Amino acid sequence: MFTGIIEALGKVERIVTDQTNKHFCITSPISAELKVDQSLSHNGVCLTVTKVEGNKHWVTAVDETLKKSTLGSWKEATHINLERCMVANGRFDGHIVQGHVDQVGICTRVQEVEGSWLFDFEYDPSFGNITVEKGSISIDGVSLTCFNSSENGFRVTIIPYTFEHTNFGALKAGDPVNLEFDIIGKYVKRLLGK
Repeated sequence: MFTGIIEALGKVERIVTDQTNKHFCITSPISAELKVDQSLSHNGVCLTVTKVEGNKHWVTAVDETLKKSTLGSWKEATHINLERCMVANGRFDGHIVQGHVDQVGICTRVQEVEGSWLFDFEYDPSFGNITVEKGSISIDGVSLTCFNSSENGFRVTIIPYTFEHTNFGALKAGDPVNLEFDIIGKYVKRLLGK
């Protein structure tokens, strides 16, 4: 389990295709501290560390993950948000993030407003996912509060710290993002029907 509080930005150094899988070599400030078999969120996708080499670590994404997230479009030099899984006695700073992407959304607008940034996103509502006003959403692994919630979109505000320390600083209109909708909302929706 994760909280959506990003620890570091990583960079894709190398991609190796192996049948339907892709192996990614990532450099980051936390890679040297990782261990093989450790779960790590990469842009909101929980992946297992398979190898650690100094300031680099390797992870593997299977075909299902590549199809249901943005990982299939990663290229060398892509910057990604990294978060280690939550420790049981740690602070719960964000919200419950499982590292299981529900669907890919699209950034439709970026607007700088007096020192912060507004980002608008759209998603396909046929997947059955929902947002609620002032509810939680994970975008590329970042825990955020959404507003202007509609059937197929929402808006978030990004403060300067988040803009500078996550991949939001490079995000532009038209870019795809990984969306994980709030787990509590998903359970309530299922229990109550649509």
